[in-house]
Amino acid sequence: MMTGTITRPVASRRGRLAVAGAFLVTMTGTTLPTPLYPLYAQRDGFGGVVVTVVFATYAVGVGTALVLTGGLSDRIGRRPVLAAGLAFSLLSGLVFLVPAEPALFVGRFLSGLSAGVFTGTATAALLDLSDEGGKARAGLVASVVTMTGLGTGPLVGGVLAQFAPWPLVLPYLVHAALLVLSAGALWTVPETVSRGTFRIVPLRVGSVPPQARRVFVRASTAGFAGFAVLGLLTGVSPQVMVEVLHRPEHVAVGLVVFAMGVGAAVGQVASTHLPERVVPVVGCAVLVVGTGLIGAGIGRASLALFAAGAVVGGAGLGTTLRAGIVAVGGAAPERVRGAVVATFFLVLYTALSLPVIGVGAAAHAVGMATAGVVFSAIVGALALLALVLSAREL
Repeated sequence: MMTGTITRPVASRRGRLAVAGAFLVTMTGTTLPTPLYPLYAQRDGFGGVVVTVVFATYAVGVGTALVLTGGLSDRIGRRPVLAAGLAFSLLSGLVFLVPAEPALFVGRFLSGLSAGVFTGTATAALLDLSDEGGKARAGLVASVVTMTGLGTGPLVGGVLAQFAPWPLVLPYLVHAALLVLSAGALWTVPETVSRGTFRIVPLRVGSVPPQARRVFVRASTAGFAGFAVLGLLTGVSPQVMVEVLHRPEHVAVGLVVFAMGVGAAVGQVASTHLPERVVPVVGCAVLVVGTGLIGAGIGRASLALFAAGAVVGGAGLGTTLRAGIVAVGGAAPERVRGAVVATFFLVLYTALSLPVIGVGAAAHAVGMATAGVVFSAIVGALALLALVLSAREL
């Protein structure tokens, strides 16, 4: 048998909790180093351009995993792929313990692999483990967990770096312990895909089934704008905080990104009370406001405006992400759900990486303040375009 088949989805609350918990821990690990970059820069003597390249290395890892393993869980089962994601996350933390600059690139690449392996598969598993009436709730859980984990990582890393010993060691040891616990919990999760032959089949551009393409394009456009905002906050916020806002405290950096995660969670939950057709429009409108506040905060060197932009931008991101996961996951046939969801996240993580590389290069030439304002304006224009495209579907 070359491919797996979906056994009848098993409605398992315990299984959903285990998958969601492992998903949360894995995503927390992907942003754990964010407030630590100034410490690495001080230790190894590199500048802001290296930080953005390190961040881009993470995105390359995500893309590599999504392309190579996006449909793997549809063939060999959800649990083996999730276990591989946890293993990559653990290896990433261990590599970060090596006191050398090249280890940052290797560690971030492995972290990207963990996120890429986990994201589509965990989302598909949550959908599989829900009954028909719980699909929308499963999509909400997946999006809330994604953004909560991304927001929690910098807060945990910042708190431990500022108030605990071994700032470049202890965060990864704590995370490793959580990964081991998550692996034990995943062992109890019911498998929803019968095991087929292990075979790497790269995702192909345009491989989204015809019945899901219209939904996919609409959701991806809005999600692209949202993840561009996420890239700004997670990729260059340490530099903005230090060079523009003059707040070098590790906790301050962590709190700003955590504020984005809180805003995203609030936006995701609040959007469930809106008709699904209008959610992308509302999310994009909120993104436009959020990027304006972020740009104003950088331009005026105002921490209050920058933090407000993080919260509002996070709300827009969370709203568009939840809507996209629900729409794409619901429209995709069960036999290729993992692959289609992975393709959706591949689009989003492309948005996460490319703009950050651009703003990093621009900052080297014209300074972080100017680059940040220009980047915010570009992302705001992109969100406005997504708003127009989403509104046309009403």
